[in-house]
Amino acid sequence: MSAAAQVLAVNDDLPIRTSGPVHSGKVRSVYWLSPTDSQRLIRQEGYNVAPDASLAVMVISDRLSAFDCIWHAEDGMRGVPGKGAALNAISNHWFGLFREQGLADSHILDIPHPLVWIVQKARPVMIEAIARQYITGSMWRAYEAGEREFCGIAMPDGLHRDQRLPELLITPSTKGILRGIPGVPEADDVNIQRDDIINNAAAFNFASTGDVDRYEQLLREGFDVISDALAQLDQVFVDTKFEFGYVTDASGQDKLIYMDEVGTPDSSRIWDGPSYREGNVVENSKEHFRQALLHHVPDPDVLLNKTRMTERLALASNNALPLELMMQVSEVYRGIAERVTGKPLPLGDDPRAEIIDALSDRYQLIE
Repeated sequence: MSAAAQVLAVNDDLPIRTSGPVHSGKVRSVYWLSPTDSQRLIRQEGYNVAPDASLAVMVISDRLSAFDCIWHAEDGMRGVPGKGAALNAISNHWFGLFREQGLADSHILDIPHPLVWIVQKARPVMIEAIARQYITGSMWRAYEAGEREFCGIAMPDGLHRDQRLPELLITPSTKGILRGIPGVPEADDVNIQRDDIINNAAAFNFASTGDVDRYEQLLREGFDVISDALAQLDQVFVDTKFEFGYVTDASGQDKLIYMDEVGTPDSSRIWDGPSYREGNVVENSKEHFRQALLHHVPDPDVLLNKTRMTERLALASNNALPLELMMQVSEVYRGIAERVTGKPLPLGDDPRAEIIDALSDRYQLIE
């Protein structure tokens, strides 16, 4: 069995019975179930959701996205072996710790297969909630260029690249294009200040201004849970992105939950602790691939300059990366997943067939 055969590159054409078109993102595809199937599963599995809640099957792929492009390698390798399973396993682990420690629930109701979640539809908060414990990446580049205020937070002079910050910074940005909010540009991924959110809580889909405090509390507590657990593995939790939303439980109670994914190599920077103490940054996250890609391409500006997006897309589509580079990414993702969960990462020989089998008898969701 070749490594390429173990990769699930296409995840939006499975014969899952749906109520409409499949929503396919860069990595995950979402199959929204019909009201009949949603209500049947709620009764059958006893999910703690409203009886009329909308459910979906969310299938993660092994595709590798970076710099807003999907990358492939030689020998027909259309993704990274084990990447999807690693992301799901890590998120499942952190979501479980959050529940155990009384923080909040997630959108995940069931895990039929390592690449599959059954989720409930949430009403998303329109914020990319970013938390930073170290100054690096885009924040460092802006700081080095003289910027001293980030999302309304003043930063002192004299900081050094990759230095631990005096306190955890929350630097939110918009999720999607929001219109009609004073002082907030109508564009995706725009940095915003806390006052922007407080003064326009409803526009960001918060149920109340008090829930702005609640989201910040869940962000800080979630970051601390992951950071403390990684520290026990001698890994450094550098920065991350959280997403939040609202759901209604079986008793009719609305609650703020974690959604999307948390603490993964895709959504976070994770550094090797011993290397960092020696003055070197060794990435155990997607940043490892980004940096390798910048060194691999002839003109790194194509990847960094948003005005050259057409060239970038062509570069990703028309050029197969060295197989070794893709397998290095596999080692990073699988390695950190097994360290976090303390378990071997399951890798099937035919993920597509296994997913169909997992959703057939018990869940009866295959057409």
